[in-house]
Amino acid sequence: MSLSTTAAPAPAGRAPKPPTPERPAKPQRPTGSPRSLSGLVPFLRPYRGRIALAGLFLVLAAAATLVFPVALKGLVDNGLGLADRGEQLIALKAHFGELFLVAVALGVFSAARFYTVSWLGERVTADLRNAVYRHVLQQSPAFFETTQTGEVLSRLTADTTLVQTVVGSSLSMGLRNAVMGVGALAMLVYSNPYVMFQVLGGLVLVVLPSVWFGRRVRKLSRASQDRVADSSAIAAEVLNAIPVVQSYTAEGREAARFNDSTNAAFHTAVRRTRARSVLVAFIIIATSGALLWGLYQGTQAVMRGDITAGHLGQTVLYVIILAGAAGVLGEVYGDLLRAAGATERLMELLDTHSPIASPAQPTKAPAIAGGSAIDFDRVTFHYPSRPGQAALQDVTLRIKPGETVALVGPSGAGKSTVFQLLLRFYDPDLATGDASLIRLDGVPTKDLALEDLRQRIGIVPQEAVIFSASAMDNIRYGRPGASDDEVRAAARAAFADDFLRALPDGYDTFLGERGVRISGGQRQRIAIARAILKNAPLLLLDEATSALDAESERMVQAALASAMTGRTTVVIAHRLATVQKADRILVLDHGRVVEQGTHNELLAVNGVYARLAALQFTQ
Repeated sequence: MSLSTTAAPAPAGRAPKPPTPERPAKPQRPTGSPRSLSGLVPFLRPYRGRIALAGLFLVLAAAATLVFPVALKGLVDNGLGLADRGEQLIALKAHFGELFLVAVALGVFSAARFYTVSWLGERVTADLRNAVYRHVLQQSPAFFETTQTGEVLSRLTADTTLVQTVVGSSLSMGLRNAVMGVGALAMLVYSNPYVMFQVLGGLVLVVLPSVWFGRRVRKLSRASQDRVADSSAIAAEVLNAIPVVQSYTAEGREAARFNDSTNAAFHTAVRRTRARSVLVAFIIIATSGALLWGLYQGTQAVMRGDITAGHLGQTVLYVIILAGAAGVLGEVYGDLLRAAGATERLMELLDTHSPIASPAQPTKAPAIAGGSAIDFDRVTFHYPSRPGQAALQDVTLRIKPGETVALVGPSGAGKSTVFQLLLRFYDPDLATGDASLIRLDGVPTKDLALEDLRQRIGIVPQEAVIFSASAMDNIRYGRPGASDDEVRAAARAAFADDFLRALPDGYDTFLGERGVRISGGQRQRIAIARAILKNAPLLLLDEATSALDAESERMVQAALASAMTGRTTVVIAHRLATVQKADRILVLDHGRVVEQGTHNELLAVNGVYARLAALQFTQ
């Protein structure tokens, strides 16, 4: 199973892949405008009260800003305009007091708006990140055959950060400036209607090309984010394989490959920044030109005696507020366009539906006292990434409760595919009709809830997976509610207790990323202890002792023999010496069961198994 690839949208400039049963066509979302941010509505809806409170603080802060020019007009006309010096001082004190109260209100409401909106941005981003991560965890392995994990990580980090910037800052700033801009414009129209209607006409001519040009900025923003995701994918792949990279002295090549990817991201970002800079410059220059025309008309009105100096000062402040709002809106619009691209990418992940899911009304799994029964009825299967090559072809097999069955055969024969289908990482092909079923204890696996199905199965993979946690937590992963004594008992059964106690902090020792602090054989024994602790009725062993030395293998084989007692066990093994005592051996070749029987029976047949045995036992 590959974990290096995304059912993500094709980056800009690449032809999208056609939909398949494993990668269904995604619904089309509006593109080319901030309308794509509508995908965030379900994440904002639970916080309607906070949004309403933030809106109230936003309006109050904008209102305080818009009141300031009115207070200034009163200061100029009713304070400085008085002839009596004493009355003038009294009036000035009163007007400055009013201005200070306006400033206090502006500060309080702005701080309250900032806190509320920042909280909202952090909360929505956390919810979005959790939702995407939870959704990705539920995808079938087929998703990861076409999805780069590095790109998923990029969406979880870079894209959600962009969304946080917009929800927690830019959107609020944009709404605040929009309210102030509209308010300032309304006051200007009220005080100088004829002139400002001319200005409004000019602003319309500014908005239309800005919207058209903004679409190009959005496309470049999306392309830039895709290039960053490509870099993340390369880094994730290489860092997970750093021993191989270093053993082939490929550090320079990989650094050069990453450098090429980051340069591609840089050049795309430069194109985006250039386009956005042109957009912002156009908006500011054109808007300022229109507003300066209105201001010029206002100065002419003062010279004619149509308005007072205070009126002109008020007009100047409203023009400054409007021009500043237009400039900020130009910046915010660019942020919205970038966030729109990020939101599209996140929503595309959330729109990806796994073909493997629990049924709407699952069948309850029967209670069993011993091992599970397994039935494969005419099962044929093709991996989605290899539709032309059958991994299994018309396979029928029966495994009785408590039986130990070994799967052997050359590489690519379909042994691991049997495990993948048992765990329902994939479903069999439907080409053979409804009879193509896999049953566990008499119930089709597709009728069981995924959690119920997988709780009944314990697995020890060929490559042991160790998490960045303590040894205790790694073993307890098999059964999170297990006590410390149960964990230690499982470790003793897997012959892991001695080396775990010898670690610096014993069972509490941190094992490092992917278990780099312990050997391969020790990692394998921890994986075996994890499966023993789970105590499932069906045990799957995929080359469970492949990383052990001869002495450790004998000990773990004894532990596994004890663990397999009373439960069904299916073993994959290339070393035939490890499966000679199995109740039955199934030989697979090119996706078919070609032989079955005990070790001695298969040797007597002198077929595929006998040839494999001759190669191994005569060396």
